[in-house]
Amino acid sequence: MEDMQHDPKPWTVERSQYVYNRSPYMILREDTVRLPNGARIPDYFVFEYPDWVSVLAITKAGELVLIRQYRHGIGHVHFELPAGVVDPNEPLLDSAQRELLEETGYGGGEWKLLLKSCANPGTHNNWCHIFLAVGVEPLEVQKLDHTEEISVHLMERAAALEMLRSGGVAQALHTAALWRYFADQI
Repeated sequence: MEDMQHDPKPWTVERSQYVYNRSPYMILREDTVRLPNGARIPDYFVFEYPDWVSVLAITKAGELVLIRQYRHGIGHVHFELPAGVVDPNEPLLDSAQRELLEETGYGGGEWKLLLKSCANPGTHNNWCHIFLAVGVEPLEVQKLDHTEEISVHLMERAAALEMLRSGGVAQALHTAALWRYFADQI
């Protein structure tokens, strides 16, 4: 491994204040920071979010369990992985299993952490924990929140790969997880 002794050093926080707080979904913090070289940034903004979980679920027949839902930020519907916010003090695996079951009705199978990533480490303080669940099966009907409208789609591997290549997934963390999954299959 490459020598990391010359890595950049952490910044010093001189002042920190919350400028917007709609906990837990939108908290905006403004920091005044000093860099190791002496430079000062008086208004560095950080979004504070709870951690997120996503699930790349594969059925016993080898199909990917994907969802589609409208995303208002971009004004479109795309394929995604079942995902959600980790509740306070909830174990990550429990959260992932809960989200898959609620959003798709699928559960069971063998689970492992596939990927841990951050949406934007420059401005976000949270992590997304993406699990791979192999051998899932339908266990119950969807239990969606009143603000969710989600359709469930089973997709063969080849079709999922083609959909991914053609831009059918807009969510960057989900795209990363899918590419990681397909890379691991090589």
